[in-house]
Amino acid sequence: MASLRFTTNAYPKERRASEWRFALQRLSITSQGGDEAALYGELVQFRSTIGISFTRLTATAQEYVFDFSDQPGSLWLTVLLDGSGHMMAGSDQTALHDSDITCARGEAVARHSFAGDHRLLLVQIPASLIDQRLKTPLPNSPRRMAADAGAARVLSGMLRSLGDMLGDAEPEQLRPVELALPEFLLASLLDNAPPRALGGAAGMRAALLERIFQTIEMRLSDPNLNYQQVATEHGISPRYLQKLFESINDSFGHYVKVRRLERCRLDLRSPLHAQKSISDILFQWGFNDSASFSRAFREQYGMSPREYRKLPEVDEEMQEQILRRGRPTPTGKGKPPPETPLEDEDITVGIEDLPVQDDPRTDGLVRHHFLPVSPNTIHWGYFSSSLKPVLTVSSGDFVTVETLTHHANDDPERMVEGDRGAESVFHWTDKEKNVNRRGAGPMDASAVGRGPGEGFGVHICTGPIAIPEAQPGDIIEVKILDLKPRESGNDRFQGKAFGSNAATFWGFHFEDMLTEPKQREVITIYEVDSATGRMPSAHAVYSYRWTPQTDPDGRVHTRYDYPGVPVDPATIERNYEFLRNVEIPIRPHFGVIALAPNTSGLVDSVPPSAFGGNLDNWRTGPGSSVYLPVQVAGGLLSLGDPHASQGDSELCGTAIECSMTGLVQIIHHPAGEMRDHLRDLDYPLIETASEWVIMGFSQTDYLKELGESAQSEVYKRASIDAAMRDAFRKARRFLMTTKDLTEDEAISLLSVGVDFGISQVANGNWGVHAIIRKALFAA
Repeated sequence: MASLRFTTNAYPKERRASEWRFALQRLSITSQGGDEAALYGELVQFRSTIGISFTRLTATAQEYVFDFSDQPGSLWLTVLLDGSGHMMAGSDQTALHDSDITCARGEAVARHSFAGDHRLLLVQIPASLIDQRLKTPLPNSPRRMAADAGAARVLSGMLRSLGDMLGDAEPEQLRPVELALPEFLLASLLDNAPPRALGGAAGMRAALLERIFQTIEMRLSDPNLNYQQVATEHGISPRYLQKLFESINDSFGHYVKVRRLERCRLDLRSPLHAQKSISDILFQWGFNDSASFSRAFREQYGMSPREYRKLPEVDEEMQEQILRRGRPTPTGKGKPPPETPLEDEDITVGIEDLPVQDDPRTDGLVRHHFLPVSPNTIHWGYFSSSLKPVLTVSSGDFVTVETLTHHANDDPERMVEGDRGAESVFHWTDKEKNVNRRGAGPMDASAVGRGPGEGFGVHICTGPIAIPEAQPGDIIEVKILDLKPRESGNDRFQGKAFGSNAATFWGFHFEDMLTEPKQREVITIYEVDSATGRMPSAHAVYSYRWTPQTDPDGRVHTRYDYPGVPVDPATIERNYEFLRNVEIPIRPHFGVIALAPNTSGLVDSVPPSAFGGNLDNWRTGPGSSVYLPVQVAGGLLSLGDPHASQGDSELCGTAIECSMTGLVQIIHHPAGEMRDHLRDLDYPLIETASEWVIMGFSQTDYLKELGESAQSEVYKRASIDAAMRDAFRKARRFLMTTKDLTEDEAISLLSVGVDFGISQVANGNWGVHAIIRKALFAA
């Protein structure tokens, strides 16, 4: 089951070369050379559950530049499935033939050149999977491994078979490959490495140590494994074996224990061993005492085996973060547990503290990053200039970012269950709540008693993303390239995506109802169909009236007043006759696109302002750019509140709230280089292929204008008149600044050629936008 597929045949001939380069660029691969007119390319990628990425490239003649320096410590390898070519690294050139393997650390840059048609399998292995086994560093320069003998022959054959079946492989079929791959790779590297490449005598000792590691790995399940046996098997004295381990600041006994613990940890999470008891697993890997095993596991991973087994499923990278809760992390990348109140966290961060070491680039090349949702990568219901970034990028980088709707628990069966990311964020029982703070309110719910954070802000925001070079006065452009609905993780609804529309007490309609009961809240669940071959649309599945819901902490919510409360299906009556024969064209967009506001404390995510935020304008979809003024160093970009469709006004308070995965490009515009439409920009601006969309609000910058009570006062001052006035003033300034019109010219044009519309009347700081068509200007 491929997680990414691409073929140039899906595009017109004149666009194939540019689209192919862009697809590769997302993977940190640069393509150059070749005949663009005759170019063909196909890309199939699969990412395994423990973070190994498999990518098959099928293409005509060209050259690839592999540069994964944004993944320091990782290891990449290629297997040539068909064709022949050359690998260039620095001044070295190596011929490549069928089945040959090349590999290097992520920091090493290599070029692979092919004069004709070829197929290539690229495998990327995270540092965590290699460093646990590789105790002595291997050279970083790219290396070719001949696949005609030894472990490399077995490895090449295994990867060739995998390359052939990659497009149809299921996760369970790849599990054995995941486990075996690091061992075969290390064995192949050592078999192919001459003494000089390993570093002379020291390198030979390192090679011996790696072979000892392999012996230990094969015999971990033997409870009687001891260093005398291993020394004898390798023809060395027990004392010399101990010295080898001392050279890497370790001991035989400790190394064996850590490797056994890691094997147990993997089995505790593996579906293949779900029926085994913890005792069965620990005895299988050579432990003979449950109590000492539990102590050792807790010391190594910060929790008991039982607690670890009960964790919601997340990917391997996120598991690593969870295992480090409450413990110091050497890299400085750790994040406090999500249930820790923000007031108690050491979260203050300056631009000099941003983790730019994750992205040590001076080569000008862009990178593609993947930002999944988890309790560690989202913040719920608030913005803050003190949040630590979860990702650091450079200008021009691409990010595939997962976003969740805070309305998913309106129908948890369709929008939460079976979805590892959603389950990890929404997990809430009477004993634990993975994301405790939901909103900018007090954690003790002392204001209105709804829950921690009080729902003063409701949106699940992925981020923040830091752009280290961004400084106050600069502009960050968020170019939205793609948005796709997140499919249900529940097998019953496989291949389908869903969203929710809640007509709630904050909606414009609520005090103006005709039929009884007049003050009612109604939830409509929509199926969102974005399949190719037809116009993307959504249709209602059913609706229900909100009934009092008791959350897992025992609080009763008579209204829809706190985000993420799981709706009990036994308490509602579903109406499946709702909006029959009505199809709504979808307009996917991010409702929330925000930089961090320059203010102390937490800021409610609902009212938009000069820093962006909850813009709720459907024009922020694929093909658009959103420009936001930077208020704090690093920018700190957050994305969320994904919508499948929304009308101008968002009348009832919400859109079709639907979890989405987007592809964005983040571009930094320094203050000293502003030209054209970015001149004098101090408010959010949307640009599409044909329009500029000026955003006006009831309060232009409410946090500055309304004083200490701004976050409550802004709701009292919601006004379409004021928002219209703000949009007019900004549009007039835009025309006078960017098009050099006089004030009289600008006012006339605004009246006869510019459309003003209501963005939203749902967010406290109401919005009006001005749409300035680019076609109005001849040049």
